[in-house]
Amino acid sequence: MQQTPASRLSANRSRLAHRVRYALRHPERVVPHLRRAGRDGWLRLRHRGSHVAYYRAVMASDTARSPEAAVGGGPSRDRWLAIGQMQYDYLVGHGLRPRDRMLEIGCGNLRAGWRFIEYLEPGHYYGIDISPDILMEAKKTLVAYGLQAKLPYLTPVADLKLDFLPDGWFTVVHAHSVFSHSPPQVIDECLAHVGRVLAPGGYFDFTFDRTEGAEHQVLREDFYYRTGTMVRLAAKHGLDARFMDDWERLPHGQSKIRVTHPAAGPAPGAAAVDDVPLAET
Repeated sequence: MQQTPASRLSANRSRLAHRVRYALRHPERVVPHLRRAGRDGWLRLRHRGSHVAYYRAVMASDTARSPEAAVGGGPSRDRWLAIGQMQYDYLVGHGLRPRDRMLEIGCGNLRAGWRFIEYLEPGHYYGIDISPDILMEAKKTLVAYGLQAKLPYLTPVADLKLDFLPDGWFTVVHAHSVFSHSPPQVIDECLAHVGRVLAPGGYFDFTFDRTEGAEHQVLREDFYYRTGTMVRLAAKHGLDARFMDDWERLPHGQSKIRVTHPAAGPAPGAAAVDDVPLAET
């Protein structure tokens, strides 16, 4: 079983000492980081007060350089495919069936989405994203894999209120590498509304960057949370949350939580997590 190193879970990447040590170990990454910090600072200034608008601009910039890298696949097409396959295999291994109706929050350029679309019945996949630029790339992915007859829905959104979607419709909601780029208020907004669109017995899987130390962020792009914070946020909105410890065996840097309506009970492969006070970030 793969274990996340304790040093990684306790690291505070926002501290100067950590950044200096990292720079000394990886001097080749210093200049790209400084470029990114400069770009992000300018974009935050332009979109002051709106994290969604800021991150939409980040995605536009990243997508223009590399659609694969923009969704966290790195510059490698093979890595893009591997991460998508990992997400697909995990959900199918946990009971995803062709008749399920899936909502993918932050569907990106369909890194995993094209596999879900191919597997699910026609019209059973609904992908949303805050970035129109990455959704244009998603349409190219659909064409590349010949999935037009599957009639997926791809919709840009300005928030995560999900108010244009029907009550109790989706049996599976999925968000990969979304909360890792979201401040607490965006996560809270999503959890406040996802229960309404989630069908009885359905579940919402999301990944997040986990820390066991102080919660922190880097460049307002990457956010690190304790597991208990996610559990508490879900409970605030009447939802059960369980840490999916079998996901930890996979070669992926983020952790996964499954959210359900209380009556649904524990999910397969899930482990209970002690609640902790909601941390401030």
